Amino acid sequence: MSEVEKSGIISKVIGPKKRWRAYKARVKELPEDHRTAVEAIERYLMHFVPADGDSAESMFEDLADLFERAAADGTSIREIVGEDPAEFVKTFAQNYSEGGYVPARARKQLTDAIERTAG
Repeated sequence: MSEVEKSGIISKVIGPKKRWRAYKARVKELPEDHRTAVEAIERYLMHFVPADGDSAESMFEDLADLFERAAADGTSIREIVGEDPAEFVKTFAQNYSEGGYVPARARKQLTDAIERTAG
C-alpha cells in the first residue's frame, strides 16, 4: 500500500472521528434538558435511521445546531419536537436518508424519554 493510499484511509477514519467528537462536545455544553433530548434522539437515529457516513455526520451536526439555537432562544423541548417525538425524528431524518423501519418499542422509548425531559 502506498503512502498516499495509507493517508487516504487514515483521513477517512480520523475525519469522521474528529467530527463526531466535536458534535459530542457541542451536545455536552447544552442545558441538561436539551442535552437529554438530543441524546434520546441520537440513540433513536443511530438504531433506526440508515444513513451513510457523511450524511449521518451532517445530520448529527444539524441536530446540535437546532438544539443550540433552541437553548439560546429559550425554546422548550416540546416546542422543538411537538407532541410526537418519533414523528419529529422521522421528518428530521428524511432530509438525510431514505428512512427506515422503526419498531413500536423504539418509538415508545423515544416518546417516554422526551416526556420525562419536556413534561
